[in-house]
Amino acid sequence: MNLSEVNWDIENAGAWPVPVKVGIITLLCLVLGGLWYYLDTQDQIALLEAEETKERELKTKFEQRQRKAVNLEEYKEQMAEMEKSFGDLLRQLPDKTQVPELLVDVSQTGLAAGLEFELFKPAAEIAKEFYAELPIEIRVVGDYMEFGEFISGLASLPRIVTIHNVKIAAHKKSDGAKKNVKEPLVMSALVRTYRYLDEGSAPAVQVKKPQPKRK
Repeated sequence: MNLSEVNWDIENAGAWPVPVKVGIITLLCLVLGGLWYYLDTQDQIALLEAEETKERELKTKFEQRQRKAVNLEEYKEQMAEMEKSFGDLLRQLPDKTQVPELLVDVSQTGLAAGLEFELFKPAAEIAKEFYAELPIEIRVVGDYMEFGEFISGLASLPRIVTIHNVKIAAHKKSDGAKKNVKEPLVMSALVRTYRYLDEGSAPAVQVKKPQPKRK
C-alpha cells in the first residue's frame, strides 16, 4: 500500500484503506483513553489509594483495640494492683500531725546507734505535686559501724526516709596524738522525709535539736 496515493481528505475517509482506518481508530482510542485517564480516572485512583490507606489505619486501630478488649480483665487486675501499691506508698507519707513524731524517730534512730549529734536542722519544707519534702541537715560523730547502723535504722522506719549527700571525714576535735585510741569520724548528710500534702495543710512543725549523747 502506497500512502502517497491515499486521499487524506476527511470527507473521503470511507474510501481509505482498511489498515489506515484501523490505525487512525486505534490512535483516536489511545488519545481519548489518555484524556479520560487524565481528567477523571487519575483522581479516582488517588482517592482509592487514600481510602485504602485509611482502611489499613482503621484495621490497625481495630486490632489494637481488640487486643485491649481481650486483655481488659487483666488490665483491670493490674490497675487494681497499682492502686493498692500506690495506696500502700501513700500511707507511708505522714500527715501534718505525724511530722513531729517522724522527726523524733529520725533523731532517736541516730542516738540509738550511738551517734552524737552536732547538727540537727530541719529546713523549710518543699511542696511537690501531692506531697512535701522535709529536708534535715545533720552532722553526727561516730564510727563506720554506727553510721551503718543509723542508715539501716532509717531504712527500717515505717515511713519513707531517704539520705543524700553523705560525706564522712575525720573529726576535727579528735586528738591524733593519743595512741591506741580510735579516732571518731564525722558524717554530714541531708536526710529527707516526706509527708502527704493535703488541701490546706500547713508547713511541717520542726522539732528541737536532740541532745548530744554524753560519753
